[in-house]
Amino acid sequence: MNEISQTISRIGVVPVIKLNHPERDAAPLARALIAGGVPVAEVTFRAAGADTAMRLMREACPEMIVGAGTVTRTEQIDAAIAAGGQFIVTPGFDAELVAYAQKKNIPIYPGCTTATDYHAALKFGLELIKFFPAEQSGGLAKIKALAAPFPMFKVMPTGGVSLKNLGEYLSSPIIAACGGSYMVTADLIDNQKWDEITALCQKSVEIAKEARSHA
Repeated sequence: MNEISQTISRIGVVPVIKLNHPERDAAPLARALIAGGVPVAEVTFRAAGADTAMRLMREACPEMIVGAGTVTRTEQIDAAIAAGGQFIVTPGFDAELVAYAQKKNIPIYPGCTTATDYHAALKFGLELIKFFPAEQSGGLAKIKALAAPFPMFKVMPTGGVSLKNLGEYLSSPIIAACGGSYMVTADLIDNQKWDEITALCQKSVEIAKEARSHA
């Protein structure tokens, strides 16, 4: 895997963030995540100003890995790169977006939940793929089933991941990291509960370490 993918795998948890007020919240959120031992963020284009949020997070915390999520258009890839984004995440598999990201030399993790998706990812030489929505698509049982014919992939499940099932996912060697929004909910961000975000990140890191010690 490339360096960004390896770092994400070492961290084990990727907060999936929707920022409604990037100018106000991006920098303190980045510091809260780092304080919790989770120096990575997937900032989704579900909210306007995602590229602004990425730029502000990188400026405040240059050591942080920041990428763009819910990417559905090539223009968003351009905006993410211009803002200092270091990876791209798409909700589904889109061959045009994968090819464009590879042309731009930025890692891309497309959403894949079927054997057909995995075949497509294989043709593009991908090594790390997103599994979304994870719980609704069959969860770890389906990920393990798909790993039988496709053992070359590491997987990042996102969707329905929480503190309750994080350990179960990360105990599998197939799982590179888990994406989640439970530590960066709208309530926590909009009400600027930075200490609570840090505490949830710390708990996530503890669960990840415990799970991987038994993997």
